[in-house]
Amino acid sequence: MNWDRVEGNWKQLKGNIKEKWGELTDDDLDKIAGRRDQLEGKLQERYGYAKDKVSSDVDDWFKTLR
Repeated sequence: MNWDRVEGNWKQLKGNIKEKWGELTDDDLDKIAGRRDQLEGKLQERYGYAKDKVSSDVDDWFKTLR
């Protein structure tokens, strides 16, 4: 799966994302709309993670989708 499929299936994946990162709101997820850079930025904002930590976490989550 590539990230384009994540964007295309964003509505279906929102529940999965909320399970992983519960501090993200429905409004956050609507604004992110499947864009990886937006997801990473919002995770940095909500959790205070460093950019490399966020990127690694998103990569790990993405691998579970395959």
